[in-house]
Amino acid sequence: MGALGTLLGFALSLYLLVLVARMVLDWVAVVGNTPPWARRARGLAYAATEPVIGPVRRVVRPVRIGGISLDLAFTLVFIGVIVLRSIVYAL
Repeated sequence: MGALGTLLGFALSLYLLVLVARMVLDWVAVVGNTPPWARRARGLAYAATEPVIGPVRRVVRPVRIGGISLDLAFTLVFIGVIVLRSIVYAL
C-alpha cells in the first residue's frame, strides 16, 4: 500500500472515530443535563458526519417500531466505513 492508501486508511479511521463520538454524544444528550462543551462537540460531530448520513437517510427511511423510530442510516454508514477501511488496508 502506498502513501495514498495509508492516508486514505487513516482518514477513514479518523472518520470512524468521529462517528463513534457522535454516537456517544447522542447518548449523553439523551441522558440530559448536557454540559456546554458536549453540545459544541456534538455540533462538530454532526457537521462532519451529516453530509454522508443525510443522503443515506433520504434513501433508507427510519423504521417505525412501536412508538420509536429506528434510524438505520447511521448504522449503514458505520458499517460502510468499516468495510471501505478494510478494503483500503487489504490493498
